[in-house]
Amino acid sequence: MSAPRILYTKPSITEREVEYATDAARNGWGDRCYAYIERFEQLFAAHIEAPYCIATSSCTGAMHMGLAALGIGAGDEVVLADTNWIATAAPIKHLGATPVFVDILPDSWCLAPERVEAAITARTRAIVATHLYGNLCDMDALLAIGERHGIPVIEDAAEAIGSNWRGKPAGSLGRFGTFSFHGTKTLTTGEGGMFVTHDRELYQRVLALSNHGRTPGGKQFWPEFIGFKYKMSNIQAAIGCAQLERIDELIARKREIFAAYRQRLGGLTTLTLNPEPVHARNGYWMPTAVFAPELGLRRERLLKEFASRGIDARVFFYPLTETGLFGDVAPAPTSHAIAERAINLPSYHDMSRADIDAVCDVVLDIVQSAETGVAA
Repeated sequence: MSAPRILYTKPSITEREVEYATDAARNGWGDRCYAYIERFEQLFAAHIEAPYCIATSSCTGAMHMGLAALGIGAGDEVVLADTNWIATAAPIKHLGATPVFVDILPDSWCLAPERVEAAITARTRAIVATHLYGNLCDMDALLAIGERHGIPVIEDAAEAIGSNWRGKPAGSLGRFGTFSFHGTKTLTTGEGGMFVTHDRELYQRVLALSNHGRTPGGKQFWPEFIGFKYKMSNIQAAIGCAQLERIDELIARKREIFAAYRQRLGGLTTLTLNPEPVHARNGYWMPTAVFAPELGLRRERLLKEFASRGIDARVFFYPLTETGLFGDVAPAPTSHAIAERAINLPSYHDMSRADIDAVCDVVLDIVQSAETGVAA
């Protein structure tokens, strides 16, 4: 019998999650229909050290409402990294604004501050800092740029649960932050997200936007303006409550898995793994290997090698400008170059040491074979 396939990710679900979700399904109706949602928001606010949280149906929805609440619309520009998932850029387009894509740093794979400043125009209304795979943007530099130009910095912290910058949780430093609880994430509700801010006025605006434009305490079924419907369900929030009660162990396990990868692969001079600056902590949502250009490796070969040994790997995000969805824009060079020769490694909470070693064996074999070819 063949060995079980090593998946690239899956959630950690225990009897606690099942118990809470069952309770929500049986009893979470009528005057209890928001009970788990409110509890989830309170628990997340305490975890993220921000006073205002709104549970949403997705991180995309949280971003959409946050941008809308800032008044971003037609004629406006929003600066973001070319290395991104479409969910970060799509809300900008939905609002009629223009995403302005800039390059990333070669070490963190996150937004390059000097490129951001060069891209700012009179139409720039926001900067979106995407913390990629748990890696952190240079928030000192980005917040300083935002302050100089009077432009809000927004954190896309979809992948950054467990990461922090100078002791402050990722997602809590900008004008607002957004989080994802997709089934692949360190903390999951199946689908879902969270809007986070320190700005009470912005919070109240997004709260109304999330519920069809109805303001809390207003007349029943009376919208004050046209809003959205981006609420999380009570059952999803119940799972989230259970996950938040285990959040420290969930984050710790992600860091343990990355440490095991680093132990075996960190000494390779032709391979780079996720960085962790001395003033930050990386939640290591997705361990990532970037292979040196001289090895001549490409994503297609990497995926094929992993698949041949029963291991799922995941491609590094393609530069969004390569999709052709945003007009005839040349991809940012660093974004393009790294995506061609990088891959996400499997990481899930019940991975065994044997699973991690099997993944490392593939990486080591790939590197040795490529180095031999270069030497020849």
